[in-house]
Amino acid sequence: MRNLIFLTDLASPDLDPYVRLNEAQLFHARGPQPGLFIAESPKVIERALRAGYRPASLLMEEKVLARDLADLDHEMAANQTAGLGQTPIYVVNNQLISQLAGYNLLRGALAAMYRVPRPDLNHFLATLPAAHPRIAVLERIVNPANVGAIFRSAAALGIDGIIVTSDSADPLYRRSSRVAMGTVFQVPWTYIDAHTWQTAGVRLLHRLGYQTAAMALRHNTVRIDDPQLAQVDKLAIILGSEGPGLAEQTIAQSDFTIKIPMAAGVDSLNVAAASALAFWELGNRENN
Repeated sequence: MRNLIFLTDLASPDLDPYVRLNEAQLFHARGPQPGLFIAESPKVIERALRAGYRPASLLMEEKVLARDLADLDHEMAANQTAGLGQTPIYVVNNQLISQLAGYNLLRGALAAMYRVPRPDLNHFLATLPAAHPRIAVLERIVNPANVGAIFRSAAALGIDGIIVTSDSADPLYRRSSRVAMGTVFQVPWTYIDAHTWQTAGVRLLHRLGYQTAAMALRHNTVRIDDPQLAQVDKLAIILGSEGPGLAEQTIAQSDFTIKIPMAAGVDSLNVAAASALAFWELGNRENN
């Protein structure tokens, strides 16, 4: 039996995660404990459930309630994911839901879900494949759409895990997970504090057996299809923000700087597009 709650206005505090809290407030919604995030669309919600995230509630539009519930049931049944049980499902009419910010971008049901703690770097890397692991590091990538697109490419092209600096956009931001099509729940990932990364990040990876490849243009830059990269046992591909790019210290401490060969007159690609090409060349596609 569904726990359906029909509402006639948006004033209920139960709707705060959907109506009144921004991404930062959601992140801190539970005090010192991991907070909340919003998952959008039955497919994204199902992937979050399958990855072990628990829903606090759902919000659905009355006129498409049957469709969204059917889509969600189908996804959960197909992937043997546990049902929603008595999770509150708030139902509102079209006029009310149109008042939500970003309404015209909605892709069906919304769910407020509890975050889970992230492991530290040592524990995170210990969970990855022991043979020939390939990881990505996102340094100060602040655009949520780029973060989501990078995750989607990583899932498709054989990247075993992702490390996200704390000054990057959060992979669980609504726009990130929407662009990623829920692959933020599929690819293993963790955070690293931005200050820790800036002062010791590359050295930490070296200490844990990884060689690092910074995507940057320098005098000693090698192509992403350089044969020596394929011979590296443990490789971390480091991607930086658009505009400023990677920090000079990151580049200087890395074992390689790598580039994508391009036509004359063009010196760079959007970071999400660049990541897809690098992952295609350097990822573990045979393991997918």
